[in-house]
Amino acid sequence: MDVLSDAIAAMRTGRPYSSLTAADESWTMDFEPFDGARFHVVTAGRCRVVRSSEPVLTLGPGDAVLFPHGEAHILENATDEAAQILCGAYRLDQARPHPLIEDLPDVVSLPAGPDRYPGLQASIDLLRTELTEQSPGKDAVLPALLDVLLVQLIRAWFSTRSQLQDTGWCVALGDQAIARSLRAMHDDPADPWTVASLGARAGLSRAAFARRFTSLVGLPPLGYLTWWRLTTAASLLRTTDAPLSAVARRSGYGSAYAFANAFKREYGISAGAYRRQRRTDHQHISEPGRVSSL
Repeated sequence: MDVLSDAIAAMRTGRPYSSLTAADESWTMDFEPFDGARFHVVTAGRCRVVRSSEPVLTLGPGDAVLFPHGEAHILENATDEAAQILCGAYRLDQARPHPLIEDLPDVVSLPAGPDRYPGLQASIDLLRTELTEQSPGKDAVLPALLDVLLVQLIRAWFSTRSQLQDTGWCVALGDQAIARSLRAMHDDPADPWTVASLGARAGLSRAAFARRFTSLVGLPPLGYLTWWRLTTAASLLRTTDAPLSAVARRSGYGSAYAFANAFKREYGISAGAYRRQRRTDHQHISEPGRVSSL
């Protein structure tokens, strides 16, 4: 997979949740801190997003907001007429977030506009239709559409921020040289990569590549490679029955002993104990928050 897809997959646990809510003029919903990400899209009317010690954010039709780190907030109708809100939530492992997701702000606000974020708007329309209609295959389609919507929300933010920032993941993924090296590490974490070989993949000298990578990504190349190898190993432990020796090889470690030491140093728990613990740690999100009418 590509880097953004890998970043999301590395953190995802359980199935996502979505709802389409008709909100009367006194409607309000309290969202407590959440171990994951939430989004809201206003499809009719106007709503306010209220956060502690932060300015109130008002959303109109088509406006979207994403809370990548599960920050607490209140959503309420902003007019004396009915509104409609599309909400969703993704359970993410925030204990060890991918730096691409960690790089996102607490709130990602994406105002609607003519021809703005066409991929995002198309995804919203599809999800809204599925939630409104009782079509065959709905239970299979909804999780896939929610996955698409999360990607589109992050893509839209990156497309905006990459024009305003000089560093960060939104710039790194748009930098052809650095993006090539990142894809190489993600495609084959078991390869004995060096700074020189990654620089050659990027088409840069060793020194120039190391400076550019560290500046944009926030980690040196081999520091990120080690992080991704252990993240790959953790995913294999959670999702497969592969023996530890195979997990070690597939994640770039020459021996099970070296892998065991590196894994325990990073996670604070043995690989075997991690597998036993995390196999049962996939939960389904059953409700979006607490609703009240004043």
